[in-house]
Amino acid sequence: QVQLVESGGGSVQAGGSLRLSCAVSQYTDSSYCMGWFRQAPGKEREGVAAIYTFGSSTYYADSVKGRFTISQDNAKNTLYLQMNSLKPEDTAMYYCAAPAPGSSCYDLKEHKFRYWGQGTQVTVSS
Repeated sequence: QVQLVESGGGSVQAGGSLRLSCAVSQYTDSSYCMGWFRQAPGKEREGVAAIYTFGSSTYYADSVKGRFTISQDNAKNTLYLQMNSLKPEDTAMYYCAAPAPGSSCYDLKEHKFRYWGQGTQVTVSS
């Protein structure tokens, strides 16, 4: 059973930074990629960033490019999302996710992701 556990959310003022972590267990797809999504109140869940294990290619939503950085520590089985220059519109519940075996991540399509964490709340005040 794949388990994803996020941490690192919190409240921060605009312009501040947070680093989210996602501990991954029991995910053994050899060509895997992983992603971060977020959902603000009253809005649909949207893809934020994705990373491929081999080659470390990364993909970002336009709204976070240049501010957010996705990375991973394979030795620790942990996925990260470094968020800088945070804006009030970044306020949301953030989820890490892993795709169904063989599915791609680069286009951050929610339906391709089978496994989800419980989420961690990020609140940015102006």
